[in-house]
Amino acid sequence: MTPRSEPLLWLQLIGFGVLPLEALLLLLVLAGSDPGPLPGLERLLCWAIGALAPALLLVRRPADVWSLLLLQTPLKGRRELQRRLSRLQATPALALATAGGAALGLPLLWWIDRQAAVASPVSPFSACPRLVALLLAALLLALMLWQWQQLLQSLWLLSRKPETVAGTAPLSQAELEQQRLCLGLPLLLPEPLKLQEPSIIPPVAVEPEQRTEEAEGADLDQQVP
Repeated sequence: MTPRSEPLLWLQLIGFGVLPLEALLLLLVLAGSDPGPLPGLERLLCWAIGALAPALLLVRRPADVWSLLLLQTPLKGRRELQRRLSRLQATPALALATAGGAALGLPLLWWIDRQAAVASPVSPFSACPRLVALLLAALLLALMLWQWQQLLQSLWLLSRKPETVAGTAPLSQAELEQQRLCLGLPLLLPEPLKLQEPSIIPPVAVEPEQRTEEAEGADLDQQVP
């Protein structure tokens, strides 16, 4: 019963490559509009809507690790191992990491908005109203925070020992619905990965006649001066 046999945990690690692309898209979105008279206040409001509010929700109800936002594993079709791992999501360390990701979103948004004018010639959102650009930026921040939490949760669960997982009670379906944020269509039913166990070469069996011959040969060697 090892977490490494769950393919969705490995699939969540795609966030390592997706997060920089979303930051680039955030730059292009903000580059399409000119800042208003109070850009600092605009950034604070955008961050509060796109990062602070979702963080409060995700700390209370963590993102379901078996959800890819648009698709998820059906609650009724989840294996016992998946439900055990879902219970292991509830840890203060992951909640603090989610809050830290939301806090990092503010300086990231601030820096990107200040540098957005550099990308204005290549932005596909040119002549976009500032309000629309800020709402799109808030949506991107919320998406980045979701993937940030999913990435950390996957790393945490993949590092759990099989003994720890076996000693954890599985989360019931009612608890999943109440304590996890399960988003997406219930269409994912991936089979567990078949991990190869280290092969152990069995000792070669020695026939009784061969043992007798070897013993006689050893006695002759001892008799020879």
